[in-house]
Amino acid sequence: EFYANLTIFIYKKKEIARSRVRGVKIEFDNMQPALILNVSGHTGISEYIKEVWEESKYIKPPEITVNFANNRMINVARRVQSTEMKPFQRFVHFVVMKNVVPRFGKRDTTSFMDLTYMDHLVSGRKINPPRVMMRHMAYVTSIKDHELPNGDWMTTIFDAFDVPLVDKQGEEPKRYDYFEETFLTMCKLTRENGVRWIGTGENRRRDDEIEAPVEEVHEEEEAQKDFD
Repeated sequence: EFYANLTIFIYKKKEIARSRVRGVKIEFDNMQPALILNVSGHTGISEYIKEVWEESKYIKPPEITVNFANNRMINVARRVQSTEMKPFQRFVHFVVMKNVVPRFGKRDTTSFMDLTYMDHLVSGRKINPPRVMMRHMAYVTSIKDHELPNGDWMTTIFDAFDVPLVDKQGEEPKRYDYFEETFLTMCKLTRENGVRWIGTGENRRRDDEIEAPVEEVHEEEEAQKDFD
């Protein structure tokens, strides 16, 4: 119902989503989901890349392909198969599919968008989840026969707008949504206090302190002023 009634338009350089669910009007810009979901919405990459993978200061398609295909002989930008990736790289791909651009789909092949976000994660550069979500929703409404994304995120947003939901439980994780200890160890992750798994620092290629694209930062600062 949300996507069937969804309209997204631009106002003062901000995406505005407007819809109706079970009689409740829902309207939010790209900053409100950041507050509701308790994630950063001020800076970071938010490009929604589909068929065209253009090079920029922070996006180097051939280099990204080489890094995730683990093959220095590659000289063109292309999608990468899971069989070409190391365990930690497959883990990062899963994180992108489940958390950055939540959706259903095969894990055996990466898209250009997956590779871009994967590169940002392992490089320590920022991603702007709320704006990515808005652009993902805009793309879904522009085509037919596309699986509806952001299910768990939208449940949280519906709660914030007091939409009456019958079932908030969601689906139980499937067996293939779990990672065994052996695999996480292969990813060079270590268990902290016997509870959570953390990176050892070996998985990152660059320093943590890398600035987000300047145009993204300025645009988000302006959006924050309008929201305030």
